[in-house]
Parts: sequence; C-alpha cells; structure tokens
Amino acid sequence: MATEHHLSAVPEHLSWGAFSSAFEPVLQVESGDRVVVDTVSGSPGQYPDEVADRLLPEHRELIATRLPILPGHIMTGPIAIRGARPGDVLEIRILDVALRQDWAWNMIVPLRGTLPDDFPNRRLLTIEIDRPKMVARLPWGTELPLSPFFGVLGVLPPAEWGTISSIAPGAHGGNLDIKELTPGSTLYLPVFNEGAGFMVGDGHAVQADGESCVSAAETALTGTFELHLRTDLTLTMPRAETPTHHVTIGIDPDLDDAARQGVREMIALIRDHTDVSAEDAYTLCSLAADVRISQLVNVNKGCHVMLPKAALVPGAKV
Repeated sequence: MATEHHLSAVPEHLSWGAFSSAFEPVLQVESGDRVVVDTVSGSPGQYPDEVADRLLPEHRELIATRLPILPGHIMTGPIAIRGARPGDVLEIRILDVALRQDWAWNMIVPLRGTLPDDFPNRRLLTIEIDRPKMVARLPWGTELPLSPFFGVLGVLPPAEWGTISSIAPGAHGGNLDIKELTPGSTLYLPVFNEGAGFMVGDGHAVQADGESCVSAAETALTGTFELHLRTDLTLTMPRAETPTHHVTIGIDPDLDDAARQGVREMIALIRDHTDVSAEDAYTLCSLAADVRISQLVNVNKGCHVMLPKAALVPGAKV
C-alpha cells in the first residue's frame, strides 16, 4: 500500500534559490506514495520589515543560519522517487494546497517586471489573509478570493546545466507560475536524474496570469502530492491536466517563441490522443485551445495552452 510522508520546512529540508543535479535528496519515496510538504516563502528584502516577527519559526531559522545559493525561491526538497531514471516522467498529482499563515507579501522591483522602467521605486506590501473567508484584503480595501497554488514545481535539471537559479522556468519545470495547478490537477515533468528530485515552493495565495509586477500574493503553503513514476510516457517539456483541460507549456525568453512552443506541444498532444492530421490538430487549436500567458517576469516567458478534454471526444459538447 502507498505510504504517506510529511516533509517539514526545517532548514535541512530546504534549498534556497537554486536547482542542481548535485543536490542530495532529503526524502526518498516509492512511486504512488503521498507526501505532505510544508513550504515557506520570502527572502529578507522581499517582505516588509513590519511582518518579520510574523515569520514562521522554521523560516526565521533558515534566514538566521543559511545564505541563498543563488537569488531565487525557498524550496522544499529534493524528494527522490525510487527507481526514477532519466527519460522517465514524474506524474505529480496535486491533492491539496493549504495556507500556513494569515498574511502574504508582494513587491515591485525596479528594472524588473512587465514595466521595468515605469516604477523606479521598490515597494514592499503586506497583504492580510482571511483564512475562514478565503479572501485576501488589499490595503486599499479590495478583497480578492483566494486560489492557492505553488509557483515552483520542478525536478532536478540535467547535470550539464550546472547549478541554476530557481527564477527561470525550463524543461525541468521550476517557476512555472501556472495558476491552474490547484487541487485536482496533475503536472507531468520529464526526469533528467536518478530519483527525479522533486522540489516545490513559491506559495501563492492568489495570482493573475502574467504576474505582472514580478510577484503574486506570496505566502507559506502546505501541499499534498501523490507522486507516480511513469515509464510509459516520453516528454521533453512539462505538461499538465486539470479535471476539464489538457495543458501544454511553452517556455522561452521570447514570448512569441514560448507561444509557438506551447501550440506545437498541443498539436503533438492532440495527435497522441487521436488519429487526426497535423493540419486538423492545428485547426482544432485555433478553434478550441486557449493560449494563455503564465508569466512575463522571470527571464523565460511562459505560455500555457488549454484544450478542453471534451474536444478530443467525438460527438462531445465542448
């Protein structure tokens, strides 16, 4: 029977800022096991000083005892899946995402974001979270419904990449910032190393597509995942599915090229599931597959393409 594990966010379970194939696993599980993973979010200078005393104890301990490897996110892991080998696929079923604290932070950073030259002053903002009502209260009075998800879900990258920042997404996943990856969704990542090395972090209480000002409502989350090793699949890029949609992903420094990659991936997915021609798959994309911007602000741009599952079922209503 599958086993459930709990991985806390104590400093020895965290990687601060980087992915690397050289990282040793902090937990090893069997395919099919469930893992409850605690995370924290925010480096000094990202959250306002006024909330420093509200940091979770393990977050304070990390900051007091460790330095970031590279500028980037605080991630929990890596988690090794026994038997995973390069060329396999890791199937990550997202079962639950829960808030760990009643506040979030947001920042505007000069020379970054969608409008790098328009906002020359750094701004750090505290956002209060009402957990019973599941809303975020912005300082000017607006309330937004929460939809927590993890911005960073990844595996260890190819060895030849060396040690890389967690900021830029890639074929290993990482900082995907896809808000559809909520409970009930599944992410598929190509495996590049023995054990895969699953890492997760960058908790968001709520985020819009694009993440325009460089950050969302950043907060600490607990995720429950079921990890399955797939030796029957071959992928070179991440894919996902929600209860209602297939999702392909394009990642590139150029937004046009990211969109092209996402659409090409969707054409391939359609042809994997049906016997239609490439031309028919392309037409179906134009009629039924929405091309959405995941994020604009993290070196590599992200586009995800969403096709209703019913579009692949003859006679079904989309």
